[in-house]
Amino acid sequence: MNFETFITCAVTGSGATADKHPHLPITPAQIADAAIEAARAGAAIAHIHVRDPETGKGSRDVALYREVVERVRASDTDVVINLTAGMGGDIVFGPGETPLPLDPAGTDMVGPMERLAHVQELLPEICTLDCGTMNFAESDYVMTNTPGMLRTMAAEVQRLGVRPELEVFDTGHLVFVKEMIRDGLLDDPVMIQLCMGIPYGAPDDPLTTMAMVHQLPPGAIFSGFSIGRNQLPFVAMAALAGGNVRVGLEDNLYLGRGQFATNGQLVERAVQILTGMGARILGPAEVREKLKLKKR
Repeated sequence: MNFETFITCAVTGSGATADKHPHLPITPAQIADAAIEAARAGAAIAHIHVRDPETGKGSRDVALYREVVERVRASDTDVVINLTAGMGGDIVFGPGETPLPLDPAGTDMVGPMERLAHVQELLPEICTLDCGTMNFAESDYVMTNTPGMLRTMAAEVQRLGVRPELEVFDTGHLVFVKEMIRDGLLDDPVMIQLCMGIPYGAPDDPLTTMAMVHQLPPGAIFSGFSIGRNQLPFVAMAALAGGNVRVGLEDNLYLGRGQFATNGQLVERAVQILTGMGARILGPAEVREKLKLKKR
């Protein structure tokens, strides 16, 4: 059991959920407000994607990130800013016997430096690196992160002095994390997010989860989450396994059956679960010290 736990809130994500929740944060102002709401409820870290304000679809527009970050930094609420660097690796093949040309509506594939443009400009304390390529929930969609791309991105993030949060969706991703540690691309402390229950990555059952935990590099600081209805039970699972937790509307839209959640409510429920288990919730300043973060 981890009795000193920090909470990350993933406030919006980039998935096709804008029409599935009446109050999903979409505009920069809404996303910034959601991050602040989560922090006031007890989250030390806000994990941030941005969306096109007109369509609600995930975006990697630097101007949108800039507005969100500036709003959060200008607020009177402290929170560690964690920006995704997972956008720009989407490949959608054509159907059936015609995989090429790629589907232009869903494909967004750019180079590693372009994927980090917002990180280079805004210098968040943390940014994510998805540590492998995988089939990701949809029939012809591939989340693409080759070893070459990831090594380039890890080297640049290291140069910038930003802490990478290593998104691990399966055991093979941990193999690659250990290779990057061996090659000097990751500084201590290594920060890992175990992303469980996502088709077609590692399932979120306890045995698989503990198998992942037992494969973590020595000294790694990790969080864990699951999606949908298992998000809140996984708060207890992650803490019991020795880790920290993540909740938020990126991964789950509901507080209970038929009851839409807010990010603040999901964080409040995580606080309730953890404190009921005897844990103390760490604040942003303590997390910065624990993870050796650079606040800008």
